[in-house]
Amino acid sequence: MVMIGSFVGIILAGHIWVVLLVVVIQIMVYWEVIAIAHVPSKAKKMPWFRTLNIWFLMSTNYYLYGQTIIQYFKQSVFVDAFLTPLATHHQFISFSLYVVGFVAFVFNLQKGHYKFQFSQFAWTHMTLILVIVQSQFFVKNIFEGLVWFLLPTSLVICNDISAYVFGFFFGRTPLIRLSPKKTWEGFLGALVSTIVFAFFFSGFINQFPYLTCPARTMTTNSMSGVTCKPNPVFLPFDIDLFLSLQNLVRHVTGMEISHISITPFQLHSVVMALFASLIAPFGGFFASGAKRAFKLKDFGDTIPGHGGITDRMDCQFLMSFFAFIYYQSFIGSAELTAGQVLQSAVAGLAPKDQVELFFDLRDYLMQQGLLTRANMEARPARRSLFVPRDE
Repeated sequence: MVMIGSFVGIILAGHIWVVLLVVVIQIMVYWEVIAIAHVPSKAKKMPWFRTLNIWFLMSTNYYLYGQTIIQYFKQSVFVDAFLTPLATHHQFISFSLYVVGFVAFVFNLQKGHYKFQFSQFAWTHMTLILVIVQSQFFVKNIFEGLVWFLLPTSLVICNDISAYVFGFFFGRTPLIRLSPKKTWEGFLGALVSTIVFAFFFSGFINQFPYLTCPARTMTTNSMSGVTCKPNPVFLPFDIDLFLSLQNLVRHVTGMEISHISITPFQLHSVVMALFASLIAPFGGFFASGAKRAFKLKDFGDTIPGHGGITDRMDCQFLMSFFAFIYYQSFIGSAELTAGQVLQSAVAGLAPKDQVELFFDLRDYLMQQGLLTRANMEARPARRSLFVPRDE
């Protein structure tokens, strides 16, 4: 209950705190996974071994978080004199940071340890892909709207708890050899429970604009009074009940109900529940295989009675990846944004052309009656990641 209460508190505290939670978790998972292939006796003879692991972690995060901030906060980044050159040359800077680590690795190669060093290099990069890259989808989901982070995460938690409960009371038939305690009864019971939970939980959380609205600044929190034009998936529609179902409802509840109101988001949540129940557990089975390969019971002992952070996050990474792909494929809009236009103008036009574009656009807007000198003077001269943007 303490963990659930803390999680809810962080959600209410704001987007930046949820992102920081993801950063802390990803770093802890990264070190837990790196540690299981670590051979101290050999690593001690290579002074830059752990330093290179840290460097590759930092350079990868610099690239991923930089790309995400540029993607979601273009209108703030490309009007800032300090951030603009960093954003414009972000890929080159990121590549340069990685190359520094790569060259340092080659210089650090020592005779008699080649096989160990290259196996560690490969293990580090596999961990970067499976942990650090996948965890970035948590952040992207957060910026699309906290609901796209909260729902998938909650579905995995619900499925995990339900599988344990149904398996404990009804489990008889083993599900998979990698996890002997997993049973078909627990697996199927969790499937039904997660679908039911998804339908009603999604219907509850889609009422709150704070959760459904995309992030506009880093300082938004539950007390900010967030409003936005709702995505159509959050708009309810009515479904007429069959006559036989109306009669059943009347017989059971004594109430006359001819239709129910639901949102498309609730239907999408059922699809996510199916993935959380049928596919996401294989992330856990994959982790179980890794532990068996290295003869480990748990990835760590960070959480008493539960093992390491990785033991609790093994299904979440795959789920966040799916939630992002699903959102981008079936829900998110592909409309051209002001931030994309601004990025193209800053990156692709010479300063003289940028000034000409500004005056041309100003004249056009004034001729259309959409802009006056009064509201030009009233508008703040500079936007920031930490200052709310105009609607």
